[in-house]
Amino acid sequence: MYDIRWIRENPEEFDTGLKVRGASAASDRLLQLDDARRAHITKLQDAQERRNAASKEIGKAKATGDEARAAELIAEISQLKSFVQSGEDVERQLTGDLEKALSELPNLAFDDVPVGADEDANIERHVHGEKPHYDFEPKQHFEIGEDLQMMDFETAAKLSGARFVILKGQLARLERALGQFMLNLHTDEHGYTEVSPPLLVRDEALYGTAQLPKFAEDQFHTDDGRWLIPTAEVPLTNLVRESILNEDELPIRVTAHTACFRSEAGSAGRDVRGMIRQHQFLKVEMVSITTPETSSDEHERMLKCAEEVLKRLGLHYRVVTLSTGDMGFGARRTYDIEVWLPGQQAYREISSCSVCGDFQARRMSGRYRSAEDNSVRYVHTLNGSGVAVGRALIAVLETYQNADGSVSVPDVLQPYMGGLKQIG
Repeated sequence: MYDIRWIRENPEEFDTGLKVRGASAASDRLLQLDDARRAHITKLQDAQERRNAASKEIGKAKATGDEARAAELIAEISQLKSFVQSGEDVERQLTGDLEKALSELPNLAFDDVPVGADEDANIERHVHGEKPHYDFEPKQHFEIGEDLQMMDFETAAKLSGARFVILKGQLARLERALGQFMLNLHTDEHGYTEVSPPLLVRDEALYGTAQLPKFAEDQFHTDDGRWLIPTAEVPLTNLVRESILNEDELPIRVTAHTACFRSEAGSAGRDVRGMIRQHQFLKVEMVSITTPETSSDEHERMLKCAEEVLKRLGLHYRVVTLSTGDMGFGARRTYDIEVWLPGQQAYREISSCSVCGDFQARRMSGRYRSAEDNSVRYVHTLNGSGVAVGRALIAVLETYQNADGSVSVPDVLQPYMGGLKQIG
């Protein structure tokens, strides 16, 4: 969401920013909507002022015995009252039209974000570790899991349809171990507070983080009007909705290990086999709420927190800065961590860390009171996967696979596995 006053003062900059995000120029249309709203508000104010003045004139007319004038004024006040009442409905409609138009536009990218239409324009920041080598042909995760008889897609399809999986035995425990390891790392060493949030949210929560209205088809909607969360970013960021915090309460850093639900609309035919793209998956999410002055530094910090997970798991990965055409709708800058999957011989996203500026805060009215001048300002919000548990499981299976079909358990996870060193 944008400040319409800023758009009015910077229409060319606004339109240029939209164009590099792949959207059309919108300042003319938005300012026309705002002009109509402002003109109508002026009419309402004039009518209210005239109504107040006419009320005073009635007393004077009656005091002088001018009953005809008093009657005229009473009739005028009745008309003004009717206009104001109906005009308030019109004002709400005009304001709603403007807010709807604003809500459908993506956030503007920072100047240091590479400009491009898609992932081909992404820029590699750095690489960690080296690709592992094997004296056998490495398998993909679903081959490993099915051979171990601990990963069952067929039964899951009978229960729920495509893009679901059942994990059993030691693989189920390994998935749990990964989530616990990540939570402990972020809470014990990275300063995040663990939260156990609702998995069902109202429209307002998804609107606040910009999943609604544009991406409704990507979400699962319940019969009672709620939504299953696509990521814990939604409830965690909305913890500060409709709030005015004190500056000394910032930054707020929270994390959660939750199930996430996505309809995967538009992904037909992509990643059909395996666990890469599921309707239901586990993820450890990180969210930070900061002042505008500290949000960029917090973005770098959040990236390091996510990277540390993969470093301790001994996984090879690279970090890329997403281009303007590949970033998410609400982001101003996004870093993706892509883990190497030996079975696929490809890098796949395992974490996405984004700084959103005040884009989400304006939608959810999340603010803070400045210690400097006591003014009320919008907070900045950031979110990042810390990391996707299912994809971490995939990476561990493919990286630590052995020629005999077994999988070695990374050292850092063995305490969570009861000391188990090998699966299979």
